[in-house]
Amino acid sequence: MKVLATLLGGLFVSGLAFSQTRKFDFGPGALATGYTQILPGTTYTKEKGYGFLPGATLTGAVHGKNALKNDFITSDQPFYFTVDLPEGDYNVKVTLGDKNGTSEQTVRAECRRLMAYKQVTNQGEIREKTFTVHIRTPEIADSNERVKLKPREINYFHWDNQLTLEFNGAKPKVAAIEIKKADKPIRVFLAGNSTVVDQASEPFAAWGQMLPAFLEPKKISVANYAESGETLSNFLAGNRLKKILSQMRKGDYLFIEFGHNDQKQKGEGIGPFTSYKRDLKYFISEARKKGGIPVIVTSIQRRNFNENGQINETLGDYPAACRQTAQEENVPLIDLNKMTKSLYEAWGPEESEKAFAHNPQIDNTHPNPFGAYEMAKCVVQGIKDIKLDLARYIIDFKSFDPAKPDLITSFYWPLSPSKSTIKPDGN
Repeated sequence: MKVLATLLGGLFVSGLAFSQTRKFDFGPGALATGYTQILPGTTYTKEKGYGFLPGATLTGAVHGKNALKNDFITSDQPFYFTVDLPEGDYNVKVTLGDKNGTSEQTVRAECRRLMAYKQVTNQGEIREKTFTVHIRTPEIADSNERVKLKPREINYFHWDNQLTLEFNGAKPKVAAIEIKKADKPIRVFLAGNSTVVDQASEPFAAWGQMLPAFLEPKKISVANYAESGETLSNFLAGNRLKKILSQMRKGDYLFIEFGHNDQKQKGEGIGPFTSYKRDLKYFISEARKKGGIPVIVTSIQRRNFNENGQINETLGDYPAACRQTAQEENVPLIDLNKMTKSLYEAWGPEESEKAFAHNPQIDNTHPNPFGAYEMAKCVVQGIKDIKLDLARYIIDFKSFDPAKPDLITSFYWPLSPSKSTIKPDGN
């Protein structure tokens, strides 16, 4: 969550903040030509339009004569660097490592969106890692409307005019950052609820914020517009679909996953095969009008076991309504509901607890980062199984069988500083 709205909020874009490329040289050594020097004391101000956020003690080091690569900034705490930028997609190249030592870091963007998983450099190794980040503001282009943000969203990193990067891990060492406007990557828009959103705080997470790590940078930009507590109808009423459509280009994707909150709606004409299907079809038709490719994703299961170690179906007919709509509208379907049933049952009642948030009681709806990462693998496998053209952009992934899931011991996630005892909206 933001440190202070007065520090980071608003719609200000510094005159220094935008050019087609921003280059930052981290560390106290000689300054590389064409770069802006970043020192441990370079704190963000509106006037500069870039800098570190308060919270971590930073140090710099110089281990060589190469102006760009042989000095760096590091900390034994997670730290954030932010840059004012207009809404859009950006290719971010980070230079990591130490000429005289090792490094180990995970890089996340905006609200804990996974961009670079456990980047380890060996003794003396310098590594460049590129990823693509989508940033947005609530304003809707060519209209006087805006997304109707909930109070808790106001200070989130993902609804401002800034690119915010989190560097985390045992030995993060950052030598440089280069930010360049992306050249019309394919956007994968995500519309959904708390099981999809970029969760802002530990111990919660969702599959949408893990997805970028599996898709090719420069070619694909994941634009996660999901929000906790949303239904299809609320997503429409809050102008969230309108915001997506205002940015959608031909060939972009719209992944749609709702159901957990929709099933709690009451009233005449409300139900899986009536109002829910109607709204699903509206999402589909509007995306197609823009040349987009809609994809229905059935809701993840709740962790609810019976006495035989099998998952109880708690979502009623909503997954069936998704499958029926996909067939009627000839829309690709990723059956995450079916896949997560296999996933949870393979872990079993006890091991599966390790995939869900504890706050301090176990939350049987909202996964923790490990669970979200496994569910993202299910989605990526689903992309391959249904042969979306998007599959050719999958990286760092071979295959995943939900019936043979990973154990938590295989997963690495250094905790972000932002923590919350408040459960996300929805259940």
